[in-house]
Amino acid sequence: MNRRRNKTAELGFTLIELLTALGIFLLVCGAAFTLLGSSQQRYQIESQLLTSFQEARLGLDQIVRDVNDSGYPPPTYYNGYFNLSASSPFAWSPTAYPASPCQIGTGGGGTCTTPGDFDLIIETNPNPQDPSSKVQWIRYKLQQTTLMRGIIDKPNMPGDDPAVDTDGQLAPFVQNIMNNAPNVLTSSQFANLQAVYPGMFPTGNPVPVFSYVCDAGGGLLPCPGAVGSNSPQNIREVVVTLIVATPLPDATTGEPRLVQLVGRGRRINPNQ
Repeated sequence: MNRRRNKTAELGFTLIELLTALGIFLLVCGAAFTLLGSSQQRYQIESQLLTSFQEARLGLDQIVRDVNDSGYPPPTYYNGYFNLSASSPFAWSPTAYPASPCQIGTGGGGTCTTPGDFDLIIETNPNPQDPSSKVQWIRYKLQQTTLMRGIIDKPNMPGDDPAVDTDGQLAPFVQNIMNNAPNVLTSSQFANLQAVYPGMFPTGNPVPVFSYVCDAGGGLLPCPGAVGSNSPQNIREVVVTLIVATPLPDATTGEPRLVQLVGRGRRINPNQ
């Protein structure tokens, strides 16, 4: 007698099928994690760009406010108190201050060390509501890629060099300023930067942080072209340009992310 065995077929995956499925799963996971890592890196860079932009904007606004207040109180406000009135809206060096103003230049020209392309000393009383407050020298100076700021009370006697007096007061104010990129980067690094941002450094030279406009015979002229009126005493406007970079390079190009900010300060007090 033949017995027929009824066996229920047991369904399952073969080893090859399991290995294939595992390989596909690993590929999908790898692609997902790669995309996630790239997205996180881009988010970090964009956040750094926004942070750098905000810090630079706040710094730019502060410089513009200081320039607007420069030259206050004017020399006619107080008599006999050198430290309670502004001899000039902008202090200068290295010639005798305030007796002998220097000549403003660009690209290393002129006789002024400050005011210069990357160095500015503002003379003003930033707290006029406080009767005990004094006139101060407020200095902005670019050192490598850091814009420094320093404040010191104006001395009571003339003859001091404002640049020397403020040197010890400078502290970091805005980081990652690239205006001086041609001098702080290697030639290949700067060439790559120019390729990514061709309009940022049009002449291949450093971009001045400070550019000046002078009162000249009732009109306004760029200070280096104002001839006899080309002195710190006659500065009416200061154009501030900040080229700011993110701390980390772009994930795609490998180059720094740059943004350029421009502000204009115009002192309110007329020449005295």
